[in-house]
Amino acid sequence: MESIQTSSGIDAPSKASPESSRYDIVCVGFGPAALAIAIAMHERGFSTPQNVLFLERQAEFGWHTGMLLPGTKMQISFMKDLATMRNPQSYFTFVNYLHKHNRLANFINLSTQTPFREEFNDYMKWCASHFGDQVRYNQEVLKVSPGQKTGSTVDSFWITSRDVRSGDVQRICAKHVIVANGGEYSIPEGLKSPDISDRIVHSSQYLNRVPQQFRDENAEYRFAVVGGGQSAVEISEDLQSRYPKSHVSLIFRDSALRPSDDSPFVNEIFDPASVDEFYSLDSAHRKQSLKKNKATNYSVVRLPLIEHIYEKIYRQRLLKPDPRDWTLSLYNNSELFGAKKSESGNALNLQVKNTITGETKTTEQAYDLVVLATGYQRKPFAGILKDLKPLLLSASEDNGSLVQRNYRLLFRPGSVVRDAAIWMQGSCETTHGISDTLLSILAVRADELLDSINASRKTVEVKARL
Repeated sequence: MESIQTSSGIDAPSKASPESSRYDIVCVGFGPAALAIAIAMHERGFSTPQNVLFLERQAEFGWHTGMLLPGTKMQISFMKDLATMRNPQSYFTFVNYLHKHNRLANFINLSTQTPFREEFNDYMKWCASHFGDQVRYNQEVLKVSPGQKTGSTVDSFWITSRDVRSGDVQRICAKHVIVANGGEYSIPEGLKSPDISDRIVHSSQYLNRVPQQFRDENAEYRFAVVGGGQSAVEISEDLQSRYPKSHVSLIFRDSALRPSDDSPFVNEIFDPASVDEFYSLDSAHRKQSLKKNKATNYSVVRLPLIEHIYEKIYRQRLLKPDPRDWTLSLYNNSELFGAKKSESGNALNLQVKNTITGETKTTEQAYDLVVLATGYQRKPFAGILKDLKPLLLSASEDNGSLVQRNYRLLFRPGSVVRDAAIWMQGSCETTHGISDTLLSILAVRADELLDSINASRKTVEVKARL
């Protein structure tokens, strides 16, 4: 790969021309997982004339930008950054980011392990800024499909993407593909109608839409927030802060808001070493483990926030005995399954089912907006990888028989040459454990993935602009 000199004097690869159609490695997505891989590639000194390319749908790097609520903090230690657990001496640690931005002493004085989310996003943007030559932004990958063949054996893959600005479609070829494109919004079927889309927003787009759509801070808006996890409760709090006269209904399926468990022994399930143990389990014990450890990550809320909400509800009972006067209402044992436009056409009446009795009803109140803090779903084999199903060892949606410990997809014997491969990142929870979709193991996992790539191919060069 041809190199250029950066302002710091460090060699960095020149950007491949748009006409280049063949790469050694193509990574679908350039979020935290892919960024950790880029950093590991740089630090391991991969070198060859071949190219690496990251395709990212967003216009620039951003980590959950729609949920960077003011004052909210990370739920993991800053040491679980993109590099520290793999290489504490890395240029790309969070500590070095603080040093480079003249905030290290100030951060130390905070006496905290958990930075503000806005700051951690800025840290990752700083890391990403060093790899712009390997990233093609505004590219939505449509599919990964079998490429060229040697006889009846596939020896590469086609990656088809669309420019989200122009609509132009391109197709590039790669021997090695990393799929790290994250999850798709999880939206109940009854809420997908285009007729109501202007009154429905997923939590991931909350800050991108709500302040622009609802500009009157003194209006008595009525909002519904769906979900029983940290994001749902934080959004409820943010709505009441932005719109003090608004009415917020928090709708969730469980009988109560439940606290997350981040105690030290339980937290060991997020250690990189725990992946080996989980992967060695059979399918039944994997499911049992995921169910048992659900309280660490899914539909749970930090205890101080739960206590704050309970206190707020109590004060409402004290000062406003009539629940109709409350500005925050909780509807437990409730599942939102549909919505229809109100008589005015400017709001939604919600269709809710009681999760205990099965009884359904339509709300009398009409809501100006419904925020869905309903998480994400990861089904790559029903999406961009569906063209590869005939090659897979198993076409099951359960990755249990599809993904090796090193995250490499298993293809049918003889269907794909040995030095062509696909690796999965962030969609292997059923085989690699509850940490798979989280930041906790990214640094170490990047190393494992590169070991696997090295085992099947010659090395490639990715250098950062330091």
